[in-house]
Amino acid sequence: MGTSAGSRTDEAQRRRDLALLRRVRDRIDREYAQPLDVEALARGVNVSAGHLSRQFKAAYGESPYQYLMTRRIERAMALLRRGDLSVTDVCFEVGCSSLGTFSTRFTELVGVPPSVYRQEQAGATDGFVPCVAKQVTRPVRNREASGTPRA
Repeated sequence: MGTSAGSRTDEAQRRRDLALLRRVRDRIDREYAQPLDVEALARGVNVSAGHLSRQFKAAYGESPYQYLMTRRIERAMALLRRGDLSVTDVCFEVGCSSLGTFSTRFTELVGVPPSVYRQEQAGATDGFVPCVAKQVTRPVRNREASGTPRA
């Protein structure tokens, strides 16, 4: 059976949308410590914030904001394991502007407050190859860890 022109057009649009979403995700990965918000990310690819949020969540399973906070928390975990920075310094180093929001999000993703994590994990990955250290220390949302389905 042949492919209709409409389905080819739909497929081409889907590919363009995925490329756009990859650009947004790559920007978050590169610029996580910068002041980013969904509106700025959407402006960067010429779409509305609502459209970007819906499309991003459909493609990656979490909103752009959740993805950004996960990247920030991953970096914060690495800095806290080093043990040479205070929790406040780590908060600002990873691009968070509120210590309260940072601590709340960190605790939601990691399961313990950043100060407890710093105390318990200092030096925990010494001797690990960086790619292995990143994999074994990646934050997992508490619902994911417990097996509760996402809403």
